[in-house]
Amino acid sequence: MEITPIGKIHSPYKTKQECPIQPVYANDAMGSIEIFREYAAGLKDIVMFSHIHILYVFDRAGEVQLVRQTFLDDEPHGIYASRHPCRPNGIGMSIVRLEKVRDNILDICGVDVLDETPLVDIKPYIPKFDIFESASNGWVADKSWQTKPSHRE
Repeated sequence: MEITPIGKIHSPYKTKQECPIQPVYANDAMGSIEIFREYAAGLKDIVMFSHIHILYVFDRAGEVQLVRQTFLDDEPHGIYASRHPCRPNGIGMSIVRLEKVRDNILDICGVDVLDETPLVDIKPYIPKFDIFESASNGWVADKSWQTKPSHRE
């Protein structure tokens, strides 16, 4: 299997220590997505959506551990029961607000990735399909969301 980046995500975060762990903690951080020219035609009608899913590669994540502590808990959890970046295939996902489309550049808000992160896909966020009222929060249900968790490793 081969995955080819379709662009790069630009953000204000140069180090893992600066980078928030989820878009909700990004404090409306502005960024942009540069779509490589050969993929730019695929942006047709993206401007009609307020939010998008971005899928990217954790290209600077670190050692893969299948069971580890997370940013929200000192108790170890399986990697597939967390959103930790140190995973076997290193694919990340975030939902960001789409602010503006300028040719092959998307201005976004709520970015929570390192600058120059390789982008592998974009999908529109569609509440009709993406919200499940009966969804469970799993082990994070009892975690405090009032304070910002510690930064990425």
